[in-house]
Amino acid sequence: MDSQEHRCETDDSCMEGKARRNKLFAAIAVLLAAWFVLYHYLAAFSRFLTYDVLRLDAGSHLGSAVEFFLYDTPKVMMLLTLVVFGVGMLRSFITPELTRKILAGRRESAGNVLAALLGVVTPFCSCSAVPLFIGFVTAGIPLGVTFSFLISAPMVNEIALALLFGLLGWKVAALYFITGVAIAVVAGWVIGRLKLENHVEEWVREMQAQQVAMPDTSMSWEERIEFGVEAVRDIVGRVWKFVVLGILAGAAIHGFVPENFMAGIMGKSAWWSVPLSVVIGIPMYTNAAGMIPVVEALLGKGAALGTVLAFMMSVIALSFPEMVILRKVLKPRLIGTFIGVVGMGILLVGYLFNIVI
Repeated sequence: MDSQEHRCETDDSCMEGKARRNKLFAAIAVLLAAWFVLYHYLAAFSRFLTYDVLRLDAGSHLGSAVEFFLYDTPKVMMLLTLVVFGVGMLRSFITPELTRKILAGRRESAGNVLAALLGVVTPFCSCSAVPLFIGFVTAGIPLGVTFSFLISAPMVNEIALALLFGLLGWKVAALYFITGVAIAVVAGWVIGRLKLENHVEEWVREMQAQQVAMPDTSMSWEERIEFGVEAVRDIVGRVWKFVVLGILAGAAIHGFVPENFMAGIMGKSAWWSVPLSVVIGIPMYTNAAGMIPVVEALLGKGAALGTVLAFMMSVIALSFPEMVILRKVLKPRLIGTFIGVVGMGILLVGYLFNIVI
């Protein structure tokens, strides 16, 4: 090690690389400090814009809605950017291809748990459902294990958890994580027990497993940071419209829906609210980032936590557009089984939280 350090000290290009890396880390430290300062003053700034600059009446419906929008928009976008950057750097170590190799050959029960946990930290969206599913099946991963990953990855992803933590606190984020992973594990195990491999489209099963490109462990820190920056450009660039639409919907609910109005529709006393919220959520299409502001507003207006979480889970995990994409590789019976098993898990979570909390 000493000889390597000595060689680097006498190598101009090596010394220049070290200097660039140190400057890069210093710049990141400054940006993080600025991020935390801005985040701390967002509430005060949103009130200043709403009531001093725009001169809206304090306590009015419009003023309350505008303040919610001006506060939540930068807050959610800042959280989203920070989380996606961090996960983007993580992707330089843990890629979907590495995940596929880790899961291959695992026993089904242990594989369900591992697949669900890997789904939390592995970037995944509807557009990658088909290639990932094909890769998993052709690599010999059991069908139930594959479904544990496919359920967990979009529903219990890092963006959902970070935004829930930032907007609603660690208890709600922890409950969502535990129940989401539990649904993924149990649903995947049940699907595996049903032996539905014949209901995967023939062309998928006939494909030969391809060689997996492993992540380049020799990437420099500069390259990993650039990987994170590219992730922000890609993911935030694709989801920001959903985020803004979700915040607009949340602002309308926050400002114009009367206090406790939602209690009669999505409250604990309405036994039918949980299945209704799941049915309403399935045709919708948005992502976790777009759903969190709506969840925040619904809870603020008296909706029960279990009902709201069931609604959010159904939108993210059972959306109709997702089913259309998966139809390319799954036969209708398997898709119906997937919807039924996951839907039952979501219903149980909704009722459980409404009874306990």
